[in-house]
This record gives sequence, C-alpha cells and structure tokens, in this order.
Amino acid sequence: MTRFTARLLSMVSLPLLAACTVGPDFVPLKADVPKAWTTNASDSQPQNDWWNSFHDPVLSSLIARAAEANLDLKQAALRIAEARAEGEIAAGDQWPSVGANASYASTRFSDKTAQGSLFSNIGGIPIAPGVSIPSFPNPYDQFQVGFDASWEPDLFGGVRRSIEAAGADTEAAVEDRSEALVSLEGEVARSYVDLRAAQLKLQITRRDLDTERDVLQLARDRRTAGLATDLDVSEATAQVTTTEAQLPLLEREITVDINQLGQLLAREPGALRGELEAAEPVPPVPQAIAVGLPGDLLRRRPDIRAAEARLHAATARVGVATAALFPRLTFDASFGTQAERFPDLADWASRFFNVGPSLDIPIFEGGKLRATVRLQDIREQEAAVAYADTVLGAVHEVENALVACQTEQTRRTSLEATVQQNQETLTLARQRYSGGVTTFLDVLNAERTLQQSELSAADSTAAASTDLVALYKALGGGWQKTAPKGG
Repeated sequence: MTRFTARLLSMVSLPLLAACTVGPDFVPLKADVPKAWTTNASDSQPQNDWWNSFHDPVLSSLIARAAEANLDLKQAALRIAEARAEGEIAAGDQWPSVGANASYASTRFSDKTAQGSLFSNIGGIPIAPGVSIPSFPNPYDQFQVGFDASWEPDLFGGVRRSIEAAGADTEAAVEDRSEALVSLEGEVARSYVDLRAAQLKLQITRRDLDTERDVLQLARDRRTAGLATDLDVSEATAQVTTTEAQLPLLEREITVDINQLGQLLAREPGALRGELEAAEPVPPVPQAIAVGLPGDLLRRRPDIRAAEARLHAATARVGVATAALFPRLTFDASFGTQAERFPDLADWASRFFNVGPSLDIPIFEGGKLRATVRLQDIREQEAAVAYADTVLGAVHEVENALVACQTEQTRRTSLEATVQQNQETLTLARQRYSGGVTTFLDVLNAERTLQQSELSAADSTAAASTDLVALYKALGGGWQKTAPKGG
C-alpha cells in the first residue's frame, strides 16, 4: 500500500468512526383516549368491509369499482410514488458522486492585448547562450478526459435524518391514500342511500297521488249527486296538483344521485342510469353493530396514523437543521489526462490529478442556522398538537355518530307507528265523508298528514342508514384489504 493510499484511507475512515446523529429521536406520543364509549356499544371489533353488512350486492359492487377507478384515489396513489421518489433522492446524498468528463477547446488570444502580444513575441528570445524561451502557440488546441468524485461523510446525521423524514413522509402519503379510500367508500354509500331514499319517496308520492285522485273522483261524484260543493272538488284538485308538483323534484334528485355515483366511479353522466334507475329498498341497518373500543381508533383510522407520521417527519427535520450547525467535511478527487494533441492523451505524462479534503465550519451566518432549528422545533410542536387534535376529533366523531344511530332508529320506529295510524285515520275519514257524516276538510287534512308522515318515515329510514355509514367511516375501516398503488 502506498503512502498516498494509506493517508486517503485514514482520512475516510476517521469521520466514519466519529459519525453521530444529532437531533431528537422520534418517540410516539401517548394519545389521551377514554377507556369506553359513553353510549352503549359493542366492544367487539367492527368488520373492515362494513358495506357488506347492508347485504346489498349493488352497493358492494359500486364500492369495489370506485376503489379501482376513482380519480381522487389515483392522485393519492401518485402522491405515494412521489414521496418514495423524494426518499430515494434523500438517500442518494449518503453516497459519493462520480462523473466523467471530456472536452476539446481551440483557443486564440488577440495580438492587441497584453496577454496575446506576450504569447506571440516571447518565443525565441535568448536568455543564455544556446538557450531561448520556448514559443507559445497562438492559437492552440487542448484535449481533456477525466473523472471527478466527491463525497461528504454524514458526520452528524443530517442525511440520515433527511432519509428518516422522507420515510415518514411516505408513510403519511400511504395513510392519506387510505383516508381517501375510507372517505370514498363512505361517499359512495351515502350517495347510494340518498338514491334509494329518493326512489322510495317517489314511490310514496305516486301512491299518495293515486289516493288523492281517487278522493278527487269521489268529490266529483258527490257533487254530481248534489251531496258536495264545488269547493270540495276545488280543494281536492289543488291537493292533486300540489302532489304532482313534487314529482319533478324527486326525479331530479334521483338523476343527481345517479350522476354523483357515476362521478365517484370516474364515469360520464348517465352511465349508471340503466343499472340504478330501477327502484330498490333503502339498505337496511343490521341488527348488531360492532364498534370496538376508543383505543382501537389509533390503529384503525388512517388520519390518526398520518398525523403520527407527520409528527415523525417533523421530529427528524429538527435533526436535519441541527446537523447544519456543525462542520462539513468533503472529499474531492479528480483525475484525467490533458494534451494539445488528441493522441497524446494516452501518454502517462499527460496525466493530472487533484485529491484532498475540505472542511467548512459555520462561524457567522447572522443567526440563520439557529433560527432554522427553532423553526423546525416549532413545526414539531405544531405537528404534536395536530396529532392530539386529530385523535380528539376522531373520538368525538364516533361518539356523535353512535348517538345519531341510536336516536334515529328510535325515531324511525315511532314514525312507522305514526304512518300506520294515519293510514287508518284517512280510511275512516273517507268512509265518514262518503256517508255524509263529516266534511271534506277532514279527508284533506288526513291526506296531508299521511303524506307528511310517510315522507318523514322514508327520510328517517334513509337517515338511519346514512348515520350508520357515518359511524363506519368514523371508525376508520375499509382500507385494510386494499393495497396502495402508485409505487
């Protein structure tokens, strides 16, 4: 081993032995969550593919297709690939950079300048007997080929912290995609429930319209028989036209819901009409709903996991900023050959090289480096607060969804009983009106009350299913069986 090689190896190995990683190490925060829910709920684990609990094959199919085709989800997948590429860029800083170069230049100095005049006239001037200054060609050619190498050892862990931060950013991007998937599944289910609810209300309205037309015909028959007035017929006609006016609004709502589902599946407007225009029941709420414990949200909800990953990245970047306070050691080396004629590049005498370390020590930079450390430290604190806020919001979201589910199911039971009672009231009012015992106003009021209660019951049925969708979304399931794409 030559003295030069031994000296070079000692310079390289010394920084590696002394290398350390500055800045705080990431420690996951202990989230403050209650031990149990305030409402009665099953502590068994909820199923991940929660949409199958509705036992609606159309809904399950729509969610599966949306997970494959949705454009927002594809953008989220590309952001994962972007984060991974940035991680590879950060990892590249830990290795030496090596490059090759080749050049050719033909150079001539002007004779009208001091430098050009010197080059043109200096040749041949005797400086001793038999000895003269060699001439310098003007113009002259220069050929060069060579290699350059540079390496900065990661003495204080700045690169390692950058790689750590990039890895946490990638993890956050993966969780963001999972969160987008959970939101997409919830949005598809909510739009599907809205569609079936609109179709149900359209059926109810058409059925009520048939009943009101029957009552109108009854009023006309009684007027012909001299048992009713034109006022009865006029009021019955107004009730019919009022109900007819509701039909276009419901049909528009159905079209909007179908188009909304089409957009979520990345399809053109109207593409799903043939599949969805036939009315089907609102997806029923299952008998039992598993919720789990509040602590389960920390692993189930992607937004909480993403917030934790962002806190990790912010912690690592404190180390990156801290490493910039310390000296930087760089090893540079270049080797090549240089000659006026191209064939001479192969001569050993044409070689040149330059090798050696350089040390940069920050002495005064106006406080910029320390301010950067403080900035990253503040961002770490901000990420910690954001994590705590995300956990707290998740717990409240589940609690509110649980209350909504329980109260809406109780409300729906009462409304269904009300509908049955109002149907009996309308039947009795029609019988009494036909017998001349009561006025037409009683029939009209019974019609309106029944229609209102039927529509309220339909809204409650839809709300019960929508509230369950919101609960499942708040629990954070639905992403576990779908692997992220895009990298």
